[in-house]
Amino acid sequence: MSKQYETVIGLEVHVELATKTKIFCGCSTEFGGAPNTHTCPVCTGMPGSLPVLNKQVVEYAIAVGLATNCKITQNGKFDRKNYFYPDNPQNYQISQLYLPICRDGHVDIETEEGGKKAIGIHEIHMEEDAGKLVHDEWSGCSLVDFNRSGVPLIEIVSEPDMRSAEEVIAYLEKLRLLIQYLGASDCKLNEGSMRADVNLSVREVGAKKFGTRTEMKNLNSFKAIARAIESEKERQIDLLESGEEVIQETRRWDDVKEYSYAMRSKEDAQDYRYFPDPDLVPIIISDEMIAEIKAKQPEFRDEKMERYEKEYGIPAYDISVITSSKHMADLFEQTVAICNSPKKVSNWLMVETMRLLKEHDMEPEQINFSPENLAKLISLTEANTINSTVAKEVFEQVFAHDIDPEKYVEEHGLKTVNDEGALRSTIEAIVAANPKSVEDYKAGKKKAIGFLVGQTMKEMKGKADPAMVNKILIELLEA
Repeated sequence: MSKQYETVIGLEVHVELATKTKIFCGCSTEFGGAPNTHTCPVCTGMPGSLPVLNKQVVEYAIAVGLATNCKITQNGKFDRKNYFYPDNPQNYQISQLYLPICRDGHVDIETEEGGKKAIGIHEIHMEEDAGKLVHDEWSGCSLVDFNRSGVPLIEIVSEPDMRSAEEVIAYLEKLRLLIQYLGASDCKLNEGSMRADVNLSVREVGAKKFGTRTEMKNLNSFKAIARAIESEKERQIDLLESGEEVIQETRRWDDVKEYSYAMRSKEDAQDYRYFPDPDLVPIIISDEMIAEIKAKQPEFRDEKMERYEKEYGIPAYDISVITSSKHMADLFEQTVAICNSPKKVSNWLMVETMRLLKEHDMEPEQINFSPENLAKLISLTEANTINSTVAKEVFEQVFAHDIDPEKYVEEHGLKTVNDEGALRSTIEAIVAANPKSVEDYKAGKKKAIGFLVGQTMKEMKGKADPAMVNKILIELLEA
């Protein structure tokens, strides 16, 4: 009988904070820019340069700590983590080992069975990011870009409480939404502003002791994380089944080959020779500061979902999609406040907006049309000023260029033709020109009216009211 194995997973999640400047200097944190242009003596590790802590980094770290039910360390400090690597300009990283700013928290996730599970957070600490190595395959050399060096990070270290890739993704999605709702980071995995390292081990079901863990890096999408977990789990089980040992090491995941390979043996804390940073003063956080940050916490997704159900009466599925992006939730609420039509606003977001986002490969955060213009479009359709076909055409322009729909409809002559006399004469001409369809209708083939409706809409360039067209056609055909 083959052995049954259990996977044990803990995560180290690095999040770049949304400050305008770096953690210890005034250089820009903006993504992109020519290599080594967002730099100064401090973030390039020049001798004699002195770091000065950015207060907003501390505020964001506390806000994330409170949102994840952590205890805040009110007397803290920074430490130096010593390691030698080309993208690490000082040959040490300023981090927090001994007194991390947040400890002993948790977030609740929904399990596949529909229950809730608390994932423990061991700690959250602040640190600076390293630079970036750019490998030039043509020349065979590596270049260093220090633009990212000194960008503020928080590292969220979970307890080894996850048991599957599904639980890992649920935890990461919950964290990402909490942080995005706080405005503490955009959490874009593709730009590296949220990165997860996976610590994974396997053990026999029922065993108390953890197996030997490996750490996997270079994971920049939820799909890559899920694939890496499944691959590493199988690799470790195969080793144990064949009587070999799992080696504690850091592995790099290759998402194209769907394989991880060893980078280096895993260091322990003593290998980094941590000591308190002598250039930075202690971090003293008052009760007042914590209370002030707590008072500014936003309404998070779970609370928002509950309120939407009571306040707006829209379907649960709509609510889950709309609230999965803070930007979309804000857009929904602001549009409803203007036009007071929650279901219609929800429909435009759920159907046409989601379709165009998918078509253009965009994230909800990239929506740039205003609630005012969406509300105007809804008002135009409710007043029958434009029909649904024209409304979709106008919405594409709103989505792409945030145009004023009222002006656009006026300038392009898109108003619905409600002149029954003019419409009737057009329909009469179409009925006269299509005796076969008229004959089919009168012979009981009621679907034949669809062709005549289509011909009318074509003649009216899509600007007729379909209900009125149907009404007049039925009158004429049944006379």
